[in-house]
Amino acid sequence: MDYRDEVFLSVAENLSFSKAAEDLFISQPAVTKHIKELEAKLNMALFERRGNKVYLTKAGKLTYNYLNRIKQEYREMEFELGRLNDTFKGTLRIGASSTISQYIIPKVIAAFHKRYPKIELYLLNGNSFEMEQKLFDNEIDLALVENASSQASIKYIDFLDDELVIVTASNSVYAKKKSLSADDLQTLPIVLREKGSGTLEVIQKALSKYSIPIDKLNILIHLGSTEAIKNFLCDFDGIALVSEKSIEKELRLKEITKLTLNSIRLTRKFRIALLRGHEVSSTKLFIEFLSAYNF
Repeated sequence: MDYRDEVFLSVAENLSFSKAAEDLFISQPAVTKHIKELEAKLNMALFERRGNKVYLTKAGKLTYNYLNRIKQEYREMEFELGRLNDTFKGTLRIGASSTISQYIIPKVIAAFHKRYPKIELYLLNGNSFEMEQKLFDNEIDLALVENASSQASIKYIDFLDDELVIVTASNSVYAKKKSLSADDLQTLPIVLREKGSGTLEVIQKALSKYSIPIDKLNILIHLGSTEAIKNFLCDFDGIALVSEKSIEKELRLKEITKLTLNSIRLTRKFRIALLRGHEVSSTKLFIEFLSAYNF
């Protein structure tokens, strides 16, 4: 692939010449020049403007599909060449849901980088739904998700068990309670993750097994991250449902108190998500490493 191909792919994925310029650290006129040169070479218009927006033409969509596959093959070639002398060169784009990206995967990536320093790593984060969408859009090679639902075109591999637990601030009026009943869970003010979050989806499905609809909870607010929930708890007389993996530091510092939920256990699996038929060598290597990692 030459540089004009890389520029085209960036414009096609951003549908913006200015954003492509930012991503590539070049000027917008330089982006325009490269696209014009590629269009002249192919003798086809690849983009069309409608108002202030840019869209791919039919030729542009076709070119994008082929160049995207070529880029993937090129990355595969780099990796396989690296395998010949045990250097394992290449790139790996990982997407991780919020809980995993904050509390689980950083130390894994650090260890992977130490073992394979010539594999260039990229980590994107968001909620589980957003990460699966990035898989479909070919923005990442694999996703690490915490949701319970599955999509037919995605292959899922379990890699770690997790439990969702009830917590409250240590200075809260509820901190003295050792356990909560199902009735307590439905009456006490609670803060939960936002819609689209894998954590919220797991909570909803798990509670339904105990005939507790999530809309029957006394939900005060939905927040966009576990960190936001933990900070919110500091000045909130109420409870929250969060991953047990996310509160190790706060439990150690006695900032948060964990409460037992009588007769109810909310468990889930953290999973690797891959598009079926799109697994590259660096992805396989990372999956093997992650599966063997001692958490």
